[in-house]
Amino acid sequence: MPDTSRPAPGRREDYRAFVAVPTRWADNDMYGHLNNAATYSFFDTAVTSWLIGEGLTAHPGDSMFFVAETGCRYHAEIGYPDRIEVGLRVDRLGTSSVSYGIALFREGEGTAAAEGIFVHVHVDRLTRRPAPLPGPARQAMEGILA
Repeated sequence: MPDTSRPAPGRREDYRAFVAVPTRWADNDMYGHLNNAATYSFFDTAVTSWLIGEGLTAHPGDSMFFVAETGCRYHAEIGYPDRIEVGLRVDRLGTSSVSYGIALFREGEGTAAAEGIFVHVHVDRLTRRPAPLPGPARQAMEGILA
């Protein structure tokens, strides 16, 4: 018989970096909680904000990051006016890709309300083909490796 139990929600200490993202009224759906599309927007905003904070933005140059995969498991409701702290860690660091473990926490709470994955592929700006991660990006990502 298959195991149908769900994994327990992650804890704050499972994550290495945090980015604060405030909810907006428009993030709620008709049921009064965070719309799933907003969850994915929070994932993208948090990863991009962390990259900017590390000086790894996609400034005009030779390379950039494309999102290759996302996924989410929901544990508890979140909605406006909650303040969200998004936890990040690197679960896998490849030659040209990085898989982030990511979680949404209500401000100050220790248990994740939602957890997911967010996979970036580093690509050459001109060819749009995968390219090895630059040294500074790899070094920053190793700093939050799980």
